Amino acid sequence: MIKILKVVRIKNLLIVAATLYLMRYCIIQPLLQLKNLDLQLSSFYFFLLTLATVFITAAGYVINDYFDTRTDLVNRPQTVIIGRNLSRRTAILLHIFFNFLGVVFGTIVSFKIDKPILSLLFIGIVGILWFYSTTYKRQFLIGNLIVAILTATVPMITLLFELPRLYTVYWEMVTRFELKLGIITYWVGGYALFAFLLTLVREITKDIEDFEGDQAFGRNTIPVFLGKKTARTIAASLLLFTILSLVFLFAKYLNYLPSGKIDYYTLVFFLVGLVIPMFILLIELLTAEKKEDYHKASQINKLIMLSGLLYTILFKFLII
Repeated sequence: MIKILKVVRIKNLLIVAATLYLMRYCIIQPLLQLKNLDLQLSSFYFFLLTLATVFITAAGYVINDYFDTRTDLVNRPQTVIIGRNLSRRTAILLHIFFNFLGVVFGTIVSFKIDKPILSLLFIGIVGILWFYSTTYKRQFLIGNLIVAILTATVPMITLLFELPRLYTVYWEMVTRFELKLGIITYWVGGYALFAFLLTLVREITKDIEDFEGDQAFGRNTIPVFLGKKTARTIAASLLLFTILSLVFLFAKYLNYLPSGKIDYYTLVFFLVGLVIPMFILLIELLTAEKKEDYHKASQINKLIMLSGLLYTILFKFLII
């Protein structure tokens, strides 16, 4: 069981589940309560939606490791499980089983909200993750963009399955009182955007870390195609853009509480939890030389993303 939990990256799956729940109960629900509206997707069906996302993500990790065994033996041999502690046949069966559960649960929720077409989202992601593992991740930039887009999709899933029912149930109120639900989209979309940018930075950083194995097996990653220095510059530029965007958003939209008072809580959180760590990451990227340096930068990036997710809890207490 432990080897299976390692293959599916149980810690990452818990973060995926936490992202969905924090978006729902710390972003969407408080903003709805400001307008005297309630969540429409029941807790049970939201749990099924979370399971669908988690299972499909787990299947993606399994199939990625399945096709990455040779390169991982060069890049990070100590982490290889498939082919050693877990047979390749078992890995394929797990991949099929997790995908089946994910698509079934996702389809059930899609029909529940009268949007059966949304079930195609889960089927599509299954296909994308398969082709990512077999083809796209070996192509210049495409693999990085796919991972970043799928990561950004996670917070958006909550919104995607909540808004249709909201507009169906409250359409009269929305029309009569001109209720603007766009603010919910802006907040969740903002999280999705920053998840996209930081994931893209991390993917490029990991590609630099895995340069030797990727080059040996003919992968056309950004560091292999453009060189490690250029890849590092691209990652640092994206990170700097993310920092400046964060500072702009705070100065423009987030510096005051609903009461009209200056929001010192968000200011302190952004500085300590996001901006300063991002500058540390920027320095780490620009000064990195060894494989271990890029691994350290990748881990810092992951902690920054987790810190940004935790801001949702503070947001809930500030908004209610």
